[in-house]
Amino acid sequence: MLKRTRSTISIMAATALIAALSACDKRQAAVEEKGPAEKAGKQLDQAAARAGEELNKAAEKAGKGLQEMGQKLQNEAQEAKKKE
Repeated sequence: MLKRTRSTISIMAATALIAALSACDKRQAAVEEKGPAEKAGKQLDQAAARAGEELNKAAEKAGKGLQEMGQKLQNEAQEAKKKE
């Protein structure tokens, strides 16, 4: 009779332990999932990064245009000096 009681208690304890561990796993999975605010924040970060890249490209293009314009002005100034 005592062995049956111990076996029953052991089985109940193991069942309780398994249930507790599975509940912890569910909580952990819920923590790892991203909520709507986190997803929106990530999308905003990605959009900002893309916008930054586009701004860099536009700035490079404008810089090259300014360099070309400066070179043309220098050439024209030299030509004007030669004519004097």
